Amino acid sequence: MARIRLFIDHPLAAGQPIPLDGAQAHYLGGVMRQAPGDRVEVFNGRDGAWAARIAQLSKRGGTLDVLEQSAPQRDPPDLWLLFAPIKKARTDFIVEKAAEMGAARILPVQTDFTNAERIRQDRLQAHAVEAAEQCGGTFVPPVADLMPLSRLLDGWDTSRRILWADEAMAGPAETLAVLPRGPWAILIGPEGGFSDAERGRLSSLPHVSRISLGPRILRADTAAVAALALWQAALGDWR
Repeated sequence: MARIRLFIDHPLAAGQPIPLDGAQAHYLGGVMRQAPGDRVEVFNGRDGAWAARIAQLSKRGGTLDVLEQSAPQRDPPDLWLLFAPIKKARTDFIVEKAAEMGAARILPVQTDFTNAERIRQDRLQAHAVEAAEQCGGTFVPPVADLMPLSRLLDGWDTSRRILWADEAMAGPAETLAVLPRGPWAILIGPEGGFSDAERGRLSSLPHVSRISLGPRILRADTAAVAALALWQAALGDWR
C-alpha cells in the first residue's frame, strides 16, 4: 500500500492526468512534504485504487499522472448505519469508525432525545473520506443530512431490515448468524435512549429486530462500533 492515499472525485485510468485542488496540493506539498516525481495512491470510490505520480505541485493546485491500478474496487456489504448525533467529537468518531468498518451509508437521525439539532453534513462527509484514505479502503460511504427518525420510518423500504440496538435488552450479547441475509440497517439511539413513543413504534414494526450488545449499557459511540462488528462478523464481509 502506498504511504499516502488520496480520494479523488474524478474518473481514473492509466495515463490519465488528474487535477488537484488547492487543499489537496497543500496536503501533499505542505503537510506531507511531497514533490513532483513522488508516488501516491488514489481512489475515487468506483474504480479501485491506482498508483499515481505527482507531475506538478503549487500552492494553488497541481496534477497527478495515473500509472496503473494497484487494487480492485471493493464495495462494502449492503449495511446502513442510523444513529442519533451526540457531542461533536464523538459524532465524528462514529462516522470515522463506520467508514472503516464497512458501512455502505451513514444516516444521522433526529430522535425525541437527540441532543444535537443540526449537523455539518459536509464536515462529517470529509471525516468519512479521511477514514477511507487511512484504512486502505476504496469506497467512501455517503453521509446523509440529519433527518427525523419518524420521517425516515414513514418512507422506509421494508425489504431492508433494521437491527435495533435496544439498551433495555442489556444481557448476553446475541449471535446474529440466525438472521436472514440481505440489506440491513443498524439503529443506534441517543445518550438518553428512545422515548416511549419511539420504542412503541419500533417494537410494532415487523422488519425491526431488537438486539442486546452485552450486559452493560454502552455509550452511543461504543454501541455503534459493537453493533457493526457483530453484524459484520455474522452477516458481512468479515466472515
